[in-house]
Amino acid sequence: LAPYRGWFPVISSLCCSNFVYFYTFNSLKALWVKGQHSTTGKDLVLGVVAGVVNVLLTTPLWVVNTRLKLQGAKFRNEDIVPTNYKGIIDAFHQIIRDEGVVALWNGTFPSLLLVFNPAIQFMFYEGFKRKLLKKQLQLTSLDAFVIGAIAKAVATTLTYPLQTIQSILRFGRHRLNPENRTLGSLRNVLYLLQQRVRRFGLMGLYKGLEAKLLQTVLTAALMFLVYEKLTAATFTVMGLKHSRRH
Repeated sequence: LAPYRGWFPVISSLCCSNFVYFYTFNSLKALWVKGQHSTTGKDLVLGVVAGVVNVLLTTPLWVVNTRLKLQGAKFRNEDIVPTNYKGIIDAFHQIIRDEGVVALWNGTFPSLLLVFNPAIQFMFYEGFKRKLLKKQLQLTSLDAFVIGAIAKAVATTLTYPLQTIQSILRFGRHRLNPENRTLGSLRNVLYLLQQRVRRFGLMGLYKGLEAKLLQTVLTAALMFLVYEKLTAATFTVMGLKHSRRH
């Protein structure tokens, strides 16, 4: 069961995160576009704004999620203090009690840098979707799956170096830092990128990309497929016509 450690907080965090992102993106799009044709630039801006809102609202969940996944793991770094959380609620309680409320937003800065990942993903997805809807009335299940996979593959490849650094930052501390302090500023993000290139070369920024693509691309493809089907079903139940320009 070790590979599934922390699966419940992961599912909880993903559900909340995706809800916040989709709701914010589509709400802002409805207000800005107002029935007109959207553009690639607008989709990118809306994606960035939705990403920032998502990060600010859901970072506490991801902080707890990361700690629960690492709980019980053995580390050589003596700076890491072992934790003993009984669950999500207990983790929230202990973090607020021992470290303060602000600790729930640890790692917010690198997460804000990565809002471009879903923004790029949505930009490509909406772009492909508009082109397909010019030729057909609605997306098929295969269409939604394929363009969702392509959009996520592009976004992951473009932002993977930052995702690598984010993983290091979420770990807590890094031995390469001569001052041995918690990393989180732009200066330290650039420092870690530079050190990684020096040690492993330019391709070191993309170590593990294949595994990441296998996980994220399939997840995103299924997510967009379910999203399109739920949207169509909702409009049908409400007795509304699903606009092709949506």
